[in-house]
Amino acid sequence: MLEADSRPSWVNDTCVGSVNMELFLHYSLIPSLVIILILSFLQRREHHRERGDTFSLLQNHFAIVMPLDFVGTFRNRWSYGIAFGATANKIMFLFSEGYEPLPVPEWAQAFVLLIGGLEVGLAHYPFFACLSSQFRLVSSIFGFCYSLTWFVVTLLQVSQCPHGPFLGRYETIMFHWPSLLCLAFLLGRFLHMFVKALRVYLGREQQPEETGMLEAHQAQHVQELLRKPCPREKKRSWFQTRIYEWDPCFHFPSRMIGTIVLAFICLYLFIVIEFCMFVYIKGRLDVFEVKLEGYLASVNQTGTLTPIILQVKELISVSKGVWVVTILPASFTCVSYLFHILVRYRTHIKRLWAGDKHFLPLKFQNPSSSESVVALARYSGWQIAYILWGYLIIHVVQSLCGVAIMYSLVLPCMHNNTLEMLRGLGIGILTVSIVVGLMILQVWIASSFFLQPKLGPADKQKPLALNNRRAFHNFNYFLFFYNVLLGLGACLSRLLISCVLGTWFIARIDRTIMQSGYERADMGFSAWTGMLYVDHYHTNPVLVSFCHILIAGQRERKMQSSIKYCCLNYPCISARSRTRWFLLQTLINNPRLVTLRKSKPEPCS
Repeated sequence: MLEADSRPSWVNDTCVGSVNMELFLHYSLIPSLVIILILSFLQRREHHRERGDTFSLLQNHFAIVMPLDFVGTFRNRWSYGIAFGATANKIMFLFSEGYEPLPVPEWAQAFVLLIGGLEVGLAHYPFFACLSSQFRLVSSIFGFCYSLTWFVVTLLQVSQCPHGPFLGRYETIMFHWPSLLCLAFLLGRFLHMFVKALRVYLGREQQPEETGMLEAHQAQHVQELLRKPCPREKKRSWFQTRIYEWDPCFHFPSRMIGTIVLAFICLYLFIVIEFCMFVYIKGRLDVFEVKLEGYLASVNQTGTLTPIILQVKELISVSKGVWVVTILPASFTCVSYLFHILVRYRTHIKRLWAGDKHFLPLKFQNPSSSESVVALARYSGWQIAYILWGYLIIHVVQSLCGVAIMYSLVLPCMHNNTLEMLRGLGIGILTVSIVVGLMILQVWIASSFFLQPKLGPADKQKPLALNNRRAFHNFNYFLFFYNVLLGLGACLSRLLISCVLGTWFIARIDRTIMQSGYERADMGFSAWTGMLYVDHYHTNPVLVSFCHILIAGQRERKMQSSIKYCCLNYPCISARSRTRWFLLQTLINNPRLVTLRKSKPEPCS
């Protein structure tokens, strides 16, 4: 071991930078509120009411700024996703419950976490508000300045204290490089917005037209539905068949993109934090082993270790090795879940668009509207929490399985007990094979002797009609006692399979792990289904196209009714006057139509 004087400086000294990030988070609320107020003043209310108070001086200013449309936004999806990624460090800080601005009792910790979540949301609100604001020139300037401030402060903290007490060199960089990358992307995005807005303001570029509620991919989806199905199927590659096939008529909303990006970054930070904790615990265990060996050497003159101490040292060594090895498969499992969530979202939402609800349990086919709205707000946060907790649980279970494999297969070979290990393994495999074989034999006997023949040659199986009843009842009687013993193993296998599947799919929020009839107890699956229904009702391409046609037709009728017809050398006349003139001209040319006209009722005397 290194002496205290020869250790690197980052091991003993606690680096204190010139910027306190927690204090900066508190003070960042001031410019955040200023930016929100300015954008709110520029935003105009759609429905303005005349008031007799001082608010009438503002006319229709000071509208609510919308940071992000969580229901059906398909524009700037990756910009919103990167903006969510910039909040990953603060979310992990809240996840570790390290936010304690005020000393409060334990029962009030929930309120403290609520205040912390609101503060983090308010501090990062300008990122989203500046991206979604229609005043591009002003919002791009504010967004660039605010992002630059966060980037400079974070970079200053990393440059002043790049090392840490757990991983040593560049530990702080490992924690903050995703946030710096996201902030750099936002700087480039706001700079691009500023350049385009400035060109529009100077007249060098036309103002982009505001598109309606119907997106291009939604219109393309409706067009595909109206076309005749093509009998020929396109040849798909191995990647499209086995993994994913891109659909040009389907776009993921900004909420899903932001959730996945933030989940990736939070999962990376969680793995780094877990590895830091492992390094810390490993150091403590190494010190414990050294002290244990010193103690045993002082007690025993020969210096030999007792078998119990050897077993303890072996267990510690195996546990440390298995924990490191299982980091990769556990992280790969959760990363594959994140991609699989996108695939399942597209599959489920397209089935709902087609009117198919049979893939959902019966209790979720007609959800409550209020519960669905709340589920939409819960989903993103719960998805990230499920992924983090799922990684930890999967990692623990895989480590336990790895320790079991080491003690049952690897260590006996290392201790020259290979023959005993193979003998025990062979006996176990043979026992399981005999049990499974007897179960298969029962099915074969029942199919061969106790069922009547097929009704027709095209039938796939025999009808459920008993044959040889006396032999069948004797068969059931003698196997009754054996099946009691077989049921003990089946019950344990059921419990084992339930535990394995439950822990393996704990991070899968799109699949319930509850048995049939108890799906309501799975709050994560309830949030998933509620979110699906909200997206289905608000982003269904057929429904959106229908509403788009109605709104466009209404606007067109209003424009036609408000058009004024102007003739050369004649004053402008309204549409009503023009209609009356045509009516008079028609009646002069066709005097018989006068008798067919509906007469105006005379007022009662």
